[in-house]
Amino acid sequence: MANSDLSTTTSVKDVKQLGIWAALASLSYVFWICGAMEMVERLAYYGVRQVSSLYATDAASNGGLGLTGADVGIIFLFWALMQSFVPVFTGGISDRVGYKETIFASTVFKILGYLLMAWFPTFWGFMAGALVLAFGTGIFKPGIQATIVKSTSRENSSMAWGVFYQTVNIGGFIGPLLAAQLRQLEWSHVFYACAGIISINFLLLLTYKEQDKEERLAHRAKVKSGGIREVSLWRDSLGELLRPIMIWYMILFSGFWFMLMAFWDVAPLYFRDWVDTSVMVQHLFGADGTSNPALIFLLGMTQDGQRIQPEGLVNLNAMMIMIFCFIVAGWSALMKATNSMAVGTFLAAAALLTIGGFNYVWIMVLAIVCFSMGEMLSSPKSSEYLGNIAPQQKKAMYLGFSQLPIGIGWSLEGFLGQYLYGKFGSKDTISRDELLDRGIAQPDIDAVPIGEAFQKLIEVSGQSAEALTAEMYAANNVGTAWYIMGAVGLVAAAGLYAYGRWTYQLKE
Repeated sequence: MANSDLSTTTSVKDVKQLGIWAALASLSYVFWICGAMEMVERLAYYGVRQVSSLYATDAASNGGLGLTGADVGIIFLFWALMQSFVPVFTGGISDRVGYKETIFASTVFKILGYLLMAWFPTFWGFMAGALVLAFGTGIFKPGIQATIVKSTSRENSSMAWGVFYQTVNIGGFIGPLLAAQLRQLEWSHVFYACAGIISINFLLLLTYKEQDKEERLAHRAKVKSGGIREVSLWRDSLGELLRPIMIWYMILFSGFWFMLMAFWDVAPLYFRDWVDTSVMVQHLFGADGTSNPALIFLLGMTQDGQRIQPEGLVNLNAMMIMIFCFIVAGWSALMKATNSMAVGTFLAAAALLTIGGFNYVWIMVLAIVCFSMGEMLSSPKSSEYLGNIAPQQKKAMYLGFSQLPIGIGWSLEGFLGQYLYGKFGSKDTISRDELLDRGIAQPDIDAVPIGEAFQKLIEVSGQSAEALTAEMYAANNVGTAWYIMGAVGLVAAAGLYAYGRWTYQLKE
């Protein structure tokens, strides 16, 4: 079984990596063009993605959609399914049709997705925009990542994926900060801006050159002439996916992505509801906050400089990766790929458990640092691992497969994360229970729009927002959702460690 399972791969074994500076010097211009295109794509994508749960649950009076957690969970579920399972097949199409062509098509779809969100501010409008955006993203990923694999070697792959992940997070860092300012003007500005930003990739495509294009065209010519028999794409993809080494990878690494998406989807809601970021601002800048526009932008603050917005706090994750990922990549190059993934998954799980246990802003910062370290050890290494074990003519296919654990983890979290938080942690939900306890009739409570129950509770109780928040946090187990999601990560970390011991016993 071991030999047959590995017969079409390059190797599951790690090779000795070049040093940090030698590896950086060895990266080609095509690698940097891919990094730039992914950076632009992520800038636009996370400009929307990081604030999507805030937009969807924001009160309609504030320009949001006024949806419940369950409604948002449905949107996120289908968004995840579309974005994550499309690459399973478009990866193979990229290998056969060409990477440049599929990257171009993806950009067109992504622009349309952002515009649909701006034009139709309803549940179905946002759903349609999310699905079109997800389809475009699913087309985009395999071609870019396969080019990275083909433009690097086994000796510099750890550093290459680390640097790539670092450049990606430059976009992931700037996008939410831009959205944090634009949404204070009007939510639609966020979507229009992101549609414009992703259009920059049309210009970058002019400088892009597909690696091994001549080899691909020669291979296609042999297939067309009958010199090479090629099975149908779906059979070929399914055959590779059903190999035991792939099945267990998909199952176990889904746990990591479950946690990662929980952080991005649920943390903004938790920080908005329960974490007082004005404490952090006062410690950094004094009681009056700051009026420095650069700091207000970079920290994702409210325009009065008094608080850090939820997406600004979450964005510390992207800031850390943007600054430190190449250093962590150099460290992870000394570790087996699966061990690096296991350690990273454990750190991410520990971070979620910490968030569930506290709401003090500086402890949240420490948890985000821990989570970011886990992400830097896990996510780039997983792409490197798949790229290294993929056959030469199936690099995009295997990098398309990398979206499957994202899809499984995100699909489960997309609904469960919103449901669990809505049940155990949502301030709006808890406020409605409090209103009922204070003698407000259920029909009157039901008449309060989604997102406005806490404000109603302030009016009824006569207490300040700060005092009510502290009282409600102490009286309710708002961290329950985080404990459940963190437990998933602990199980996944243990499984990845065992998986690594198994794969390194396989024969080449």
